[in-house]
Amino acid sequence: MAQQEDHFKKVISHAKEYGYIFGSSEIYDGLSAVYDYGQNGAELKKNIRDYWWKSMVQMHENIVGIDASIFMHPTTWKASGHVDAFNDPLIDNKDSKKRYRADVLIEDYAEKLNQKALKEIAKAKKRFGDKFDEQEFVTTNPRVLRYRKEQETVLQRMARSLEAEDLADVKALIEELGIADPDTGSKNWTDVRQFNLMFGTKLGASAETATDLYLRPETAQGIFVNFLNVQKTGRMKIPFGIAQTGKAFRNEIVARQFIFRMREFEQMEMQFFVRPGDELKWYEHWKETRLKWHLSLGLGEENYRFHDHEKLAHYANAAADIEFDFPFGFKELEGIHSRTDFDLKAHEEFSGKKLQFFDPELNENYVPYVVETSIGLDRMFLAVFSKSLEEEELENGSTRTVLKLPAILAPVKAAILPLVKKDGLPEVAQKIIDDLKFDFNVAYDEKDAVGRRYRRQDAAGTPFCITVDHDTLEDESVTIRDRDTMEQKRVKISELATILHEKIDFKHWAK
Repeated sequence: MAQQEDHFKKVISHAKEYGYIFGSSEIYDGLSAVYDYGQNGAELKKNIRDYWWKSMVQMHENIVGIDASIFMHPTTWKASGHVDAFNDPLIDNKDSKKRYRADVLIEDYAEKLNQKALKEIAKAKKRFGDKFDEQEFVTTNPRVLRYRKEQETVLQRMARSLEAEDLADVKALIEELGIADPDTGSKNWTDVRQFNLMFGTKLGASAETATDLYLRPETAQGIFVNFLNVQKTGRMKIPFGIAQTGKAFRNEIVARQFIFRMREFEQMEMQFFVRPGDELKWYEHWKETRLKWHLSLGLGEENYRFHDHEKLAHYANAAADIEFDFPFGFKELEGIHSRTDFDLKAHEEFSGKKLQFFDPELNENYVPYVVETSIGLDRMFLAVFSKSLEEEELENGSTRTVLKLPAILAPVKAAILPLVKKDGLPEVAQKIIDDLKFDFNVAYDEKDAVGRRYRRQDAAGTPFCITVDHDTLEDESVTIRDRDTMEQKRVKISELATILHEKIDFKHWAK
């Protein structure tokens, strides 16, 4: 645990040092749980968004994208259930005066039980070596069975209590489990109460005539209210999807863990409209497809797992999260939900407009069912960044800090380095930049010895360094160095674009 916390601190400081993430309005001492993306962060974020968009929209003939506005008619949020039901269960510690989400405290307790079970499995694996039968051990070892059973019991009880809005039992569960304030160890808790997460604002010239509005707490509703516009203008046939990326806002009282939980964040969502009755088939399809997308980035299969929801939202008949092993443990990265026809039916009711599809094969009108995939762009950024940051011990006993970002996502694809700042080498380097910059984001770096420049680019996440030396003037060749392997190869300047395309183009990454 201490090792994880240590890594997380390094992630946060590295993100600032290398121009990825800064605290918002830092010169005024910042704003809690709001962050700015620096010059490298903005590029990495854009590249993640593009990778998602291409995979979701460009690669699917039956999925299109829109960009709906942040402000929406206030009745939208009444219809969606956000005005009445968009709440978090909060609990305060009377001694520390700190506020927590009650469900997160319980989930963290359950995750500790899971970690204990995993520790038992790891110990047994070490003891028995090749003879170890994990399946048999997990199903027969009394300690593992006890931890897993307790974890399941705790989560199921919490889900039942939240479903029934029995907040007194949520508090009772926290007390029975002996859950303490993570910072102070105090167990002196207030009652649990619900808190609505939407940010309110006003639209209008004067206070008397102003309309109450909300900043959208999710991007999905912009898709639902445009269902017919897109279907008719795009002549879309079911099944089809509508994708969108954009900002959403939640008044998170317990915003924490860097950019994992923020008040202003970005979502990448796709709503897939299907025939009623087909939704669970498509739900399974999208679970599999989305996991495949994550694995295509090569961050390690062991860092992902599915978590099926015990407590379903009021609109869902199936829901699962793809969880990722962040520096603070497995947490939700993406949600896949079978939303039934809840949203379109609710908007029909509140707007008085029909939101239906005429299916020529069935010769009937119906309100489509929806399968949603929803991922937080900022969480995806944190997943990629935290898993890519490594301290490597080299053969000569020294260490290097390297940010092994997937090359397709890296902000700068290649740094061009003249060996020295004279003898015409900077001019050749500049010519290479002028040739490559139409296709790739490239950088020029001439300060310090070339070894130090390599280390700097490794830490910044640049996948390739191209060094121009005195031989370049004779043979028009340069040295290209790979960030991950540190291997160096001599190649012709004329081949550079082809080499970079092979390493970076979308078609070599998408699966």
